[in-house]
Amino acid sequence: MDNKKYPKFIRWFLDRPKTTGFITFIFLSYVAGFIVSQQYQLIKEGEQREMNNTLRIVNQNIEQSLKNCYTTTLTLALTINDLGIPENFDDVGKKLMESNTNINAVQLVPNGVIKYIYPIKGNEAAINLNILASPYLKEEALKSVSSQKMYFAGPLKLRQGGMGIVGRFPVFRNNKFWGFSAVIIKLDNLLKSSGINTVDDSKYYFQFSKKNTTTKKEIFYLPNKTDFSEKYNISTIIPDGDWKLYLISKHPNYFYAQILIPAIIGFILAALFGILIYTLLKIPEELQFLVNTQATKLLNSEIKFKTIFDQASVGIALVDASSGTYIEINKQYCNMLGYTSQEMREQNFQLVTNSNGVSNKERKDKKIIPENSGVKQYRTKSGKIVWANLTVTPLLETSARPSTNIIIAEDITLQKETDEIIKKSEIRFKSLFEDSPIPLWEEDFSKVKNYLEELNLIHKDSKEVLLYLNEHPDVVKECISLVKVIDVNNVCLKLHEVKSKKELIAGLDQIISKESIDGFTKQLIAITQGEKQLITDSTIKNSFGQYRDVNLRWNVIRGYEKTLERIIVSTEDITDRKSSENLILKSQQRVESLINTIDGIVWECDAKTFAFNFISQKSEKILGYTSEEWLASKTFWADHIHPEDKEWTMNYCALKTKGNLNHDFEYRMIAKNGAVVWLRDIVNVISENGQAFSLRGIMIDITKTKEAEKDLNDSFNLVTEQNKRLLNFSYIVSHNLRSHTSNIASIMSLIESSESEEEKDEMIQLLKSVSNSLNETMVHLNEVINIRANIGLVSESLNLQQYLDTVQKVLSEQITSKDVSISTIMPENVMINYNPAYLESILYNIISNSIRYSHPERKPIIVIQWIEENDTKVLQISDNGIGIDLVKNADKIFGMYKTFSTNSDSKGIGLFITKNQIDAMGGNITVESKPNIGTTFKIYIQ
Repeated sequence: MDNKKYPKFIRWFLDRPKTTGFITFIFLSYVAGFIVSQQYQLIKEGEQREMNNTLRIVNQNIEQSLKNCYTTTLTLALTINDLGIPENFDDVGKKLMESNTNINAVQLVPNGVIKYIYPIKGNEAAINLNILASPYLKEEALKSVSSQKMYFAGPLKLRQGGMGIVGRFPVFRNNKFWGFSAVIIKLDNLLKSSGINTVDDSKYYFQFSKKNTTTKKEIFYLPNKTDFSEKYNISTIIPDGDWKLYLISKHPNYFYAQILIPAIIGFILAALFGILIYTLLKIPEELQFLVNTQATKLLNSEIKFKTIFDQASVGIALVDASSGTYIEINKQYCNMLGYTSQEMREQNFQLVTNSNGVSNKERKDKKIIPENSGVKQYRTKSGKIVWANLTVTPLLETSARPSTNIIIAEDITLQKETDEIIKKSEIRFKSLFEDSPIPLWEEDFSKVKNYLEELNLIHKDSKEVLLYLNEHPDVVKECISLVKVIDVNNVCLKLHEVKSKKELIAGLDQIISKESIDGFTKQLIAITQGEKQLITDSTIKNSFGQYRDVNLRWNVIRGYEKTLERIIVSTEDITDRKSSENLILKSQQRVESLINTIDGIVWECDAKTFAFNFISQKSEKILGYTSEEWLASKTFWADHIHPEDKEWTMNYCALKTKGNLNHDFEYRMIAKNGAVVWLRDIVNVISENGQAFSLRGIMIDITKTKEAEKDLNDSFNLVTEQNKRLLNFSYIVSHNLRSHTSNIASIMSLIESSESEEEKDEMIQLLKSVSNSLNETMVHLNEVINIRANIGLVSESLNLQQYLDTVQKVLSEQITSKDVSISTIMPENVMINYNPAYLESILYNIISNSIRYSHPERKPIIVIQWIEENDTKVLQISDNGIGIDLVKNADKIFGMYKTFSTNSDSKGIGLFITKNQIDAMGGNITVESKPNIGTTFKIYIQ
C-alpha cells in the first residue's frame, strides 16, 4: 500500500495499525464515557424533577387541608359570645364537619381545658383535659398563644385513641386570652388527603417527621423508619406544624444500573472499532477512511437519539397517523399508561385515549390523531383515567417513512386533582360563609392600606395615628370610600333590614354613621400597627334608622396579610345583651354599694381551697389590703393569718365546712402595716347536693374589744396579785408586831413586879433591846411598803458592768478577807432599762449572800453571766457556797424573815426585798441550788 501520497502525520497512523487501533479505542472509550455521563445527568435531573413535582403536590395538598382547618377554627371561634360561652356549638360543629370531611372532631378549649367537643361520641376521654397542665401538650399549645396564630400540634397519641394532629387557633377576647378553637385530624386522614397513597411506591416512599422540643431528636411517624441518610431524598418544611416531609428513592443506585449496560456497550464498541481500525488499515486507505468516518457519525447520532428518546421525563411516542398504531414508545409513556413496550405496540392511539377526549368532529372526519395540542384524557391498563398535556407534531412524510406523528404527553393528573380539591374547598368556604349564623362581610382593604402608606401612617405609634385621624376626619371618610365589599351573607341582610346585597352595599354611608366611626377608626389603627385581627364593640344604623349595638370582629384571611385583599368582618348583634348587661351592672353596683356600707369585711370563697373570689372594700380600711391585692393570690387569707393562730384556724374552718356547719370564731390577722388585728368571722356554708360548695361571711374588727378585755384581765390579775401580797404582808406585820408588843407587855409587867432597882434596870435594858428590834422591823416593813407603793418607778438605760464594778467596790473588804474570785462573762457595754437604786440593791444583796454563805473548806468563786433564754435577757449569778436544801426551804427563800442557815447575821430580809424589787420592775427571779455544791440565781429582765 502506497502511503506516500498522504501527509506525514496521516502516514504515521497508516503505517502503525496497532497504535492507530489503540488510539481509536481510547478515543471512542472517552466518547462513550462522555455520552454515558450525559445520560446519567439526564436521568438524575429527570428523577429530581419528578420527585420535586411529587413532593410539591403532596405538600400543596397538606397545606390546603390545613388552610381548610383554619377556616373551620375561625368559624368555630365566632360562636363565642361576649360572656365567653359558645352559642349553637353542636349545630355549627356539625355543619363544619359536613363541609370538611378530613376533620375528625372540633373542639373549644376555654382556659386550656377541653369543654366542648363535636362529635362527643368516641371523644368522651378528652373532655375536661387541661392541655396547659399536661407536660407533653403544654409547650405546643403555648406556641400558638405566643404567635397568636393557628398551630398544629402532633402527631400525638389521642386520648380517644389513634394518632392525630390537633390544630389550635388561639382565641382572644378584649385582648385577653380566652382559650383555643381546635380541630382534630386523624393522621391517616391527613395522609390520605395529601395523596401520598397515590404515589408510585415501587420507586419512592414518604417519611413524615418532627423534632422533639425537649430532646431535639427527629421523630418519624410513617412506616419504614430505617435510616435513609445514604439514600437519595428530598424534603420540605410544613411551617404550620413544624413538620418535615421527606420523599426517598427506594433504589438510589438504579441510575448506575441504567448507564452500566450503555457504558459496557460503549466500551465494547470502542474496542471493536479499535480492532476494526486495525483490520481495515490493511485494505485501501481511502475506502477504510470513508467507512470509518461514516460509521462514527452514525454511531454518535444513534446514541444521542436513543438517549434522549428513552430517558426523557415526559412520554414520547411515534404513531402512524393513519392507523394510530404505535411505532416507537419510550419508558415514561409506558409507565404513564401502565403498559409494557410490547403491549403498547399491540394497542393504537384511539384505544388508550378516553372517548371523552375525542371530539365529535374528529370522529366524523375519522381522524385518529388530533392535529392540535391540548389537555387530553388517557385510559390506563387498569382502567384509571389519566390527564395529560398533549403535544402532537407531524414528521416529514417520505416514501421510506409514511405519515407519522410524534406525540409528547406530560402527565398532569395530580395537578388536575389538586385543582379539583381547591375548587371544592372554595365551594365549602362559600357555603360556610352563606350559612353562618353570624353576620359576615368579605371586604377588600388593599386600597385603604395603600392610602395609609401614602400618608406615611404605617408602623407609626398608635396614639400618634389616632390623633392624626381625629384631626383629619376627611381621611377617615376617604378610607371608608376605598373599602370594597366583596360579599355579605344572608344574616347580614337581616341585621340591616334590607332585601338584597346590592341594596346593602349601596347604603354603606348609612351603615358607617357617626356612631360607628370610632369602630372603623380602630380598624385603621389596626392596619397601621400590622395587626391581623381586631375585636371591638360598635354601633350601626339599619335601614329603618334604628341603632343596634354590634360586636365587630375584624380578621385578615391567611395568605393576604401583606395586601389585605380579603378581610372577614363579623358584626354580631349584641343590642339585647348590652341592655341586659347594663341592668346587671346597675344591680351589681347597688349590691356592692350596700355591701361596702356594712361595718365589716364581706367575703366569699371556695369551700375546698379557701381561695377568695370576692372581698368588699372594707378590707382596705380594716387591714390595709385592697380587694385587688387580696384576690391576686389564692392563699392570701391563709398567708396573712397570725402564725400562732394559723394552724388551728385552718383546721377548725375545714372541720366545720366538711360537716356543712355554719360557724363563728375569732382569730388574729397581720395588717398591711404589720399591726395585729383581731377579727370575728361569721361564716355561712353554701351547699349543693349535700356538699359544701362555697363559703360566705363577714369579718368584724374586734381589736378594740380584745384590747379592752386584755387590759381588764391585766388589771384583774394585778389586783389579785396585790391582794395576795397585801394579805401575806398583813400576816407578816401582825405576826412580827404582835411578837414585839407581847415582849414589851411582858417586860413592862416584870418591871412593875420587880422588887429591886437592879432588877428594874436589867428589865429596862431588855426593854431597850426589844424596842430596837421593833424599830428595825418597822424600818424593814416601811422599805417593803415603799417598794410596793412606788408604782411610777423611773427606768433608765444603765451600763450593767458599771453597777457590777460599784457593788464589788462596796464589798471589797469582804471579798479581800475571804479571797473571793469573781468572774464576769458578758459582752461589752451591755445596757438595760432599770431603776438605778433597785439594780444596785439587787446586785448587792445577791453577791453579798454568795460571800456570806461561802463554803468554809474551799475558795469562794462567783460567776456572773449574761445569757438569753427564749428571747428573754437573763442575768445569771452562780457560786460554789454551802447551797440551799430546796426540798425543805423552797417556800422560805424569798419570804420575809425566812432563814435557812445557822449564821448569826441571817435576818431573812435581803432576798425578800430583792424579790419585791424585781417584781416591781416587771421581771422574775428563780433559784437553783444543791447543798454543799452551790447556788445559781437567774434574774429575768424585761
